[in-house]
This record gives sequence, structure tokens and C-alpha cells, in this order.
Amino acid sequence: MLHFADVLLPLPIKGSFTYSIPSALQHQVALGKRVVVPFGKSRLYTGIVRAMHDNAPEKYSAKEILLSLDDHPIVNSFQMEFWEWMASYYMCSPGEVMQAALPSAFLISSETRVALNAEKKIEPSELSDREYLVFEALSVNHVLSYKDVSQILGIKTIHPLLKELFEKGVINFYEELRESYKPKTENYISLSKEYGDQKKLSEVFTSLSRAAKQEDVLMKFLSLAGKNTESYSISKKKFLKLEGITVSGLQALIKRGVLAEEQRETGRLHAFEEITHEAKGLNEDQSRAYVEINENFSSHDVVLLHGVTGSGKTEIYIHLIEEQIKLGKQVLYLLPEIALTTQIIRRLQNVLGDKVGIYHSRYSMNERIEVWNKLQKKDGYKVVLGARSSLFLPFDNLGLIIVDEEHETSFKQQEPAPRYHARDMAVVLGAKHQAKVLLGSATPSVESYHNAIHEKYGLVKLEKRHGGIMMPEILCADVQEEKRKKKMKSIFSSLLLQHMDTVLENREQIILFQNRRGFVPMLECTLCGHTPRCNKCDVSLTFHKTLNLLKCHYCGYSERKSTSCVACGSIEVALVGFGTQKIEEEIMQVFPKAKVGRMDWDTTRTKNSYQQIISDFEDKSIDILVGTQMVSKGLDFDNVALVGILNADQMLNFPDFRAHERAYQMMSQVSGRAGRKNRRGKVVIQTYSPEHNIIRYVIDSNYEALYHSEILLRRNFKYPPFYRLVGITIKHQNLDLVNAASAYFTGILKDSLEEVEVLGPEFPSIARIRGEYIKNILIKIPRNATTTKTKDMILYKMELFHITEPFKKCRLIVDVDPI
Repeated sequence: MLHFADVLLPLPIKGSFTYSIPSALQHQVALGKRVVVPFGKSRLYTGIVRAMHDNAPEKYSAKEILLSLDDHPIVNSFQMEFWEWMASYYMCSPGEVMQAALPSAFLISSETRVALNAEKKIEPSELSDREYLVFEALSVNHVLSYKDVSQILGIKTIHPLLKELFEKGVINFYEELRESYKPKTENYISLSKEYGDQKKLSEVFTSLSRAAKQEDVLMKFLSLAGKNTESYSISKKKFLKLEGITVSGLQALIKRGVLAEEQRETGRLHAFEEITHEAKGLNEDQSRAYVEINENFSSHDVVLLHGVTGSGKTEIYIHLIEEQIKLGKQVLYLLPEIALTTQIIRRLQNVLGDKVGIYHSRYSMNERIEVWNKLQKKDGYKVVLGARSSLFLPFDNLGLIIVDEEHETSFKQQEPAPRYHARDMAVVLGAKHQAKVLLGSATPSVESYHNAIHEKYGLVKLEKRHGGIMMPEILCADVQEEKRKKKMKSIFSSLLLQHMDTVLENREQIILFQNRRGFVPMLECTLCGHTPRCNKCDVSLTFHKTLNLLKCHYCGYSERKSTSCVACGSIEVALVGFGTQKIEEEIMQVFPKAKVGRMDWDTTRTKNSYQQIISDFEDKSIDILVGTQMVSKGLDFDNVALVGILNADQMLNFPDFRAHERAYQMMSQVSGRAGRKNRRGKVVIQTYSPEHNIIRYVIDSNYEALYHSEILLRRNFKYPPFYRLVGITIKHQNLDLVNAASAYFTGILKDSLEEVEVLGPEFPSIARIRGEYIKNILIKIPRNATTTKTKDMILYKMELFHITEPFKKCRLIVDVDPI
């Protein structure tokens, strides 16, 4: 028997810890199972068993595992290997990856509780007023949490008082495990077994001759059961809603033992109950692409499908998924936005029914656990559709991973660690499972396209829209010229208004795109130039008119809008710029009869809000949809004839080496929402720079020109795909300390790293967020350099930095492959 287990804890610490396996748990502890272990002086944590052996730790005495939580492993060997690889590549600990990978309800931890010391006799006179309040509360409730004590006393800082009570022997502390996941159950009604034959039932009805309510309930139950009286059951909640069923009558029959009540685990995931249909046939171009993808898979593990918007990539995905299911394989379908799942899930379920599961952050924690558990069952999901966190699910037989809209920045995790890119990790996960990976996009990332044309990936192109529909006609409105001629009406050019008028007359729909939410970006005093700013971040506050609030989109700080300038007292305060909320209001004034909807972060906070807005737009309950980048990502609407891009220059002038690539992608993607079914759509781009190269590439739908322009700049200025980037951020509330720490750390990196460039330290465009000052260091690693060696040296220098006074007070954040 193996006597020790290495347990991975969800903490930002290196490696795992060895615990002894007590004899009582020898047959319960296994690889991939959760166990409860003590860590530190008094805390208990849930860990995952990653290895079992007979080697006692050399440097410390192994503590015992206290409890095994699972009947079967919840994590498999593929996941363990994947976590290790991710931790190594993204320069974080396996515990941080585990924390990100597992639904938090799986990670039971202890909560410190307070109880009276039964062995100590307490004299109330020995206690202060506050101490006596706690003593009295414990006399009644026996056990209190820290939160309970805080509420009783009406103060936040309770630790000194509890320490005093402990030293007086009044209280003891102990750790209580709390498990937050509870299976959803429902009560079902069935006929008791002893009343299964007709004779017994006749006797019951005779005895109920004077109990009309009970007789009605039993008659209703038997009529629903029909001939299946012995096996039939019905939800109690559903049964009580039926006409003629009373609670008293039902409870009386249960008490008599005629009907039985049983609690069953039902789950929170809704089953697909509609009839499934065969997948649509592929047209000539799609069939060719389908064959080419499979041919490329014979020589490449990764294939890039470069298909223009509206070319029918999703139909090809569905046929490839069906092929994998027939082979008995699982499929992971990754999407960058939850908004996209609302449309695509229906298309997949119409063909695959209950084989499809959904997994994303808008699901409750309990729902996510149920998806996790169902995937591990033999009759579980064969396809999972989800956002980037779906990578961590317990697949054990993956055959295909589809990454749709692979260029999207939403695939990159920003906070907390691991700061991974789901597209890149999909390629790694595919290799672990020996599965194929299909990347799809109308506007691929420069890196992916570079890999494809250099034959690291396979490349398949779809250059025609489905049904022979032409690409949208793209027109450019010169805002500067329109302002000079005084043709602008509020924020709309005459060209855009003219086309909007025509579309609305034809009872068609419009999408207006502005990549900024809120009413206006900022308020400005016309007398002194003062702009209200966040008191924790170096940004101006955005005005939200419906709430009458100025809000910071970085830290969430908000304040009421003042009627006058807080700096000089002037009432001449102007609104500068425009967000989606302002656009929505302006449209209502210009087109008062049009029904206007808005899709941005503020209107899509709840679980079903995406679905509601999309359904309303599909049902033509909305004529004009105003949105941020959410409206640009793969949504498919039949009746959209016009797309308006209201401020192209905002995207073009962003200070980032990927700004032009992203501007092209954003404008091309949102343009692709126009003319999706049986007509050619139109797009109007409002810009001060109509002759800008990127604008011309968008108008001509010329991705190749964009790629060649960008790849030349990347090569000359040492950016991906020719160099790997590692970003390091230094944060602290003290500006002087940040300046000194960043200069020191940059110096030791430059002295230690060979064959790489260390740039910085520099303040970012927003130099303070949530009260902390920020400085960035950028490391450029050539492709021919040893990346692992460089990363190891960076981590070593970080360890030295953390023990160096006074810099150890600063936070160091590493971001591999920043975007």
C-alpha cells in the first residue's frame, strides 16, 4: 500500500505538498480525487491528489489527510498534465491554474468559528461591555462566525477583541468546512407498491367514499398514469398546479400510505426536448472546404479556416462535429463571447439535441459543476460549447477542438493568473489528446495566418458568401468635410442618415457600432477645462445618463453628476464625445418612430440578457441595435441591411502595435453583419481619415494587404510572430517606490538576460488604477533564443526582488504573450 500522497493546493505557491494517508482512507484516496488537508497553523484546504508513493518528505513531517471528498476522480491525467504545462509556460504556479480550472464550489475551505470554552466558568464582571455582548450571543447561539460577531458589535475590526476573549479563556476557535455545492432536488409523487393491484385500489376508493378531495386527487393521479401505475411518477410541484388537486388531499393520501413522496436529484440543466433535424447540406464551396480541412488534418494537427463573413463556416463546423460523434469522440467548440452561444447553441441542438452542453461564466456555480459532472458520465455531453474556461473541463476523449473567431482578444485571460490565451492553449490541449484543432475567422490574427502560410498550420479558404450574396458595399463619410459644410446632425453624417431613412422605410434593420459604452466619455468645464476624474484611477469619469452617475470603467467608482464645475463653480459644463447610451438617445430624437435597443456591458449583465436582446432583434421588435464590440462577433441576423461605424478613428489611433490589425478586424467583422441572407448590405464608416490605409483595406475587403503591411512592421520592430513578448508590471500605491522598484528590476534584468531586449520601465497610458501606480517592462525574446532559460532567469530575479527591501512591498505581475 502507498502511504503518502502529493496534494496540489489552490494557492500561489510552488509545487505540491506531501501528506500521509491514514489507514482508514487507504481505499478512498486516489489520483484526481479531492482531499481535505491542514495547511499552515489552523487552515483547512481542498486539494487534488496528483501522485501517490511511499517516500516521506525529507524537510518536514507529513501531516495526515483528513478527508476524501469524492467517490470517483473529478480531475483526469490529461488535465493534470495540461495544468503543469500551462503553469510552466505562463510563469505561474500549478495551484493558480487549479484555482482557475475548478469551479469554486469544488474548492471547499475552512471558515474560522468561535465557540464558548466549556471548561471555563465566566464571571460577567470580568468582561467589558462588548466582550459581554459576544459572551451572551454565544450562550444563545453556541457558535458564531466572524461575520456574526461583526454584525452583533456593529464594528468591522473584531480581531483584537476576540484575541482578548481567547486569552481570558472565554472562547475557543475552530475550523468548520463549508461546501457550497448542493445538488438540486425535487419531490416526486408515485403510487405505493402495495396498491399496485386492482383489488387493493378498490378497497382504497371504498374507504374514501366520504373524503371527496382525496378521492379526486387519487383519480387524477391514476388518469395521468394510465396503464403504467406501478412505474409512473410526477413532480409534486407540477401535480399541485393541476386543476382539482389540493395540498390537504395530497398530504392525506401520502399519510395513509396510498401515494409515496420521494426526493430526487433533478439538476439545474434544462434538457433539449424538441425534435432534432439533420444538418443542412453543404453548398459547393462549403463541400470543397470540408474536404480540404480533412485532407489538411492528415498532415497538420491545426488547420486555419479563413472564411469571409457569411460564408457558412458554422455549417462546416456542424458536419465536422457530427463526424467526430460518430467516431465516439468529444468536441470542444470555443467562442470568444457568451453572446455568440445564444445563437449557435440553437443551431447545434437542432441537429445534436442533448449531446450539447454549455459552459461559461454567466452560468451559476452549481450549473457549472453539473456540466462538469455530466461530462464525466458515459451518457454525458459529446459536445461542449463555451468560452475560454471550457478548456479546463474533464475531457477524456477529445477528437476535435474548434476555436471560432480565433482572432478575438476576449480569448486572453487578463486577471488573475494564469494569464492564458485560449486559442494557444487549445492547440496545446489538442496535442495532449492527439485531437485536431480548427481555427476559424474571417479576419485571422497575424500570428495564425503567418503560421498557416508557412505551413505550420494547414490553410483552407472560403472566399464567397453563402448563397452567392455579395460582400456589403462599404461607403465612407468624411466627418471633417461634413462638419465644414455643416451637414452633420448631432453625431450622424448626412450619408448615414440618408441610408438609415431608406432602410427604415423598407422595414429593414440597422446596427450602429460604437466601441464605448455610457452616455458620453466625459464632462468638461468650458470655462476652466476641468474634467471630473476618478479618485483612484488616472481616467476621466464616464457619464451614464439613466443613472445620473459619473462612473469609472476601471475600478467601478461612481459619483453623482454635479450641476456645476467643482473646480471653478461655472455652470457651463459640456458633454464631450459620445457612448452607446448617447447614441441611443440621439436616434430616438432623429427617428422617433423607430424601436431602438442597446447591447453593451450595462445592458447584458444578467444571465439571459444577451438572449433577450438577440431574440428581440431577430423578432424585429428592435429596428436599430446600438452596440459595442459585442455586435461585431459572429451574430447572424436575416434582416440587417445597414451597419454604421460611428467613430473609426478611435480604433485607428490606439497606442498599441496591434491597433491597426484590430481596427481592421473590428470594422470588417461588424460590416459582415450587413446583408446576410438574400440581399447585399451597406456599411457607412464615419471617419476623419477616409484615405487611411486600413480604411481602404476594409472597403476593399483586402485582408492580404493588411497582413503584408503588418508583417513587415512586426519584422522591423521585433514583435510577434518573430519575437515572443513577456510583460512585467510593477504596482504599488507609492509613486516614488514604484519608480525606484521598476528602475532597479529593469537594471537587474538587463544585466542578466542575454540575446533579449528589455524595454522600459514606462508608465502605461493609464498610469494609476484602483489607487495603485503602474510601470511596465517589456521583454522581447527572439524565436531562436531559449525561451525556457529566459523565463527561468526572470523568475529567479523575481524571487530576489521579493526579498529586497523596500521593493518587496511592490507587486510584480508577469504576462506572457500580452495582447
